Amino acid sequence: MVSELIIDVRPNEVSIAVLEDKKLVELQKEATDESYAVGNIYVGKVKKLMPGLNAAFIDIGYKKDAFLHYLDLGPHFSSFDKFYKFAVSEKKKNPLISKAKLLPEIDKEGSITDVLKVGQEILVQIAKEPISTKGPRLTAELSFAGRYLVLIPFNDKVSISQKIKSKEERARLRQLIQSIKPKNFGVIVRTVAEGKKVIELDAELKALQLKWDDNIPKIQKEKVPSLIIEESSRTLALLRDVFNPSFQEIHINDNSSYSAIKEYLRVIEPEKKDIVKLYNGELPIFDNFSVTKQVKALFGKTVTFRNGAYLIIEHTEALHVIDVNSGNRSKSNNGQENNAFEVNSAAAEEIARQLRLRDMGGIIVIDFIDMTEGDHRNKLLLRMQDAMSADRAKHNILPLSKFGLMQITRQRVRPEMEVSTTEACPTCFGKGEIRSSILFTDMLDNKIDYLVNKLKVKKFALHVHPYIAAFINQGFISLKWKWRQKYSWKIDIVPNQSLTFLEYQFYDNDKNEIDLKQDYEMK
Repeated sequence: MVSELIIDVRPNEVSIAVLEDKKLVELQKEATDESYAVGNIYVGKVKKLMPGLNAAFIDIGYKKDAFLHYLDLGPHFSSFDKFYKFAVSEKKKNPLISKAKLLPEIDKEGSITDVLKVGQEILVQIAKEPISTKGPRLTAELSFAGRYLVLIPFNDKVSISQKIKSKEERARLRQLIQSIKPKNFGVIVRTVAEGKKVIELDAELKALQLKWDDNIPKIQKEKVPSLIIEESSRTLALLRDVFNPSFQEIHINDNSSYSAIKEYLRVIEPEKKDIVKLYNGELPIFDNFSVTKQVKALFGKTVTFRNGAYLIIEHTEALHVIDVNSGNRSKSNNGQENNAFEVNSAAAEEIARQLRLRDMGGIIVIDFIDMTEGDHRNKLLLRMQDAMSADRAKHNILPLSKFGLMQITRQRVRPEMEVSTTEACPTCFGKGEIRSSILFTDMLDNKIDYLVNKLKVKKFALHVHPYIAAFINQGFISLKWKWRQKYSWKIDIVPNQSLTFLEYQFYDNDKNEIDLKQDYEMK
């Protein structure tokens, strides 16, 4: 399997697509000003205690108070709390965990009112981003994730990933980490650390500790609530989690991000640093690698997957429902039972892909086509388990019920990815009446005239729907040629699949969008 990472950096948003054998399997989007991301560490203030829920609501600066359950305080909360109070009271001293004394663990069966009080300041980390009407979910057991290791302050244990099966390797890693880990820090060894040398693990361990040491003095200076330690950018965080030796290429259209990723790979996988490619093509990067087309085909209520068979995907507040349909698929010569098994098997693969792609979490109920043979039902369960084996999110799959329903629970830490595959009319905005489309190019002509003669822009690109671009470029004496002759300026016509039929965008030579609509209307 060949994996590729396509990264589209725009002024207001970063989009990341993971392709496996040219098929889109993951899509992440993040606004550049997005905060409250998983992994961020804040100093917050307790706003309300809820003994009935055994939880507290914490003010970390978000519009809704964040939720912190007693069980998410972590066993070493007393040590964290004492360390924080010492750091705030002794502002002239640099707080060091290595010199702190670990306090006894808190009672697992305790009450939130035993350890917290309203108005108390507390160090917390975001465990789940705000979703729908809910605020962030927090944990007070802080951790710092790296490529190979996870560093946990005020914890003296070394844990090894269960996916590392070799007893000899587990013993080697445990002994190695015990010998190099700093005092009063615990370490979780991730699966990808298997077989790694001590120099690589020691370098990452020191980098993670430095991240803590360099940022924790902020608690002595910042107001409450405030951000203390920010997680790596979504680009680097995703790369850290999904990177594997099968990655052949990483394409990115931004110079600064290109340099950051190349430097990151130079540290973790020096021999792979040259797979990072800076994209300078004329087409939008997602269009060039067929990501836009796949997004439009794969998101939405109906998803076709093989020989006319399709899925119906519905979302509710409590769960997701997926209905499998054979559609107009030609029947198998082996009868209805085998035909149902074939469709269900193909559907299982597509459903596993959809769960990763949309990052669907919570409860998922799948209504497969009815099958009567127990062997087919068991094979379908195995097929679904195999298809989801590459899914990094924690999940649990139950066998088919007697009604032919399969239930899946999947970890959700971020809002579900939603992409609208319908296109609103850019001219009437749903009113149902538009000006004649034959006049669209005349309107573009007027805007180009205004751009060139009034705003004095020398070089620019006009992004339009591919059909409009084909019309503008058609013929020996094309409309583009006429515009270039008329205005004597460099004009590039770029087909952009993300635009609706009569939508357009102007970009300057530095690929920054020109807000011509507003300027033109003020003319």
